[in-house]
Amino acid sequence: MNRKKLQKLTDSLTKNCKHFNKFEVKCLINLFYNLVGDVTERQGVVVGLDRNAFRNILHMTFGMTDDMIMDRVFRGFDKDNDGCITVSEWVYGLSVFLRGTLEEKMKYCFAVFDLNGDGFISKEEMFHMLKNSLLKQPSEEDPDEGIKDLVEITLRKMDHDHDGKLSFADYEQAVREETLLLEAFGPCLPDPKSQKEFEAQVFKDPNEFNEV
Repeated sequence: MNRKKLQKLTDSLTKNCKHFNKFEVKCLINLFYNLVGDVTERQGVVVGLDRNAFRNILHMTFGMTDDMIMDRVFRGFDKDNDGCITVSEWVYGLSVFLRGTLEEKMKYCFAVFDLNGDGFISKEEMFHMLKNSLLKQPSEEDPDEGIKDLVEITLRKMDHDHDGKLSFADYEQAVREETLLLEAFGPCLPDPKSQKEFEAQVFKDPNEFNEV
């Protein structure tokens, strides 16, 4: 990408992105094009990260291991649902992923956990996610029973209107009372350590050593 084009893209993304400054946006754009590789932008061809490349980043950089959650995080970034994360989806997605307000993170996590996108987290969805994210412990008992119990306990704690499923209002109220419930059904945000390491690595100022 030529300098002029890069400048224009940086300005436009910085203007619409409230959690990164211009320097950080530029660093993220550079990282994106390094990850995508040397792709020539052709008319009508979307340059972006596909599901596998993105999952690889989530796994290697942020230590995520849960396939179902990684897939949902990909969908959270891929706003237009075309199976490819573009440079703007990358910057806006990371803005919430790394530095979002509680408000933004709640909306993001809820969308990740709402597997079928109907606006509710159902018992079945909770069961799938918890079964997926909990380590299989060898035991005499049926592990599914333990997970069903966990779903019931979670519902008792979070289902404020007692309709047997979680609406965003239920989820929001529960998280405001107890922020640990933000990732109740699986880790879909970076832990503080990997976030710090990612930012330290990506947002390096090449001029910092030249300044006295």
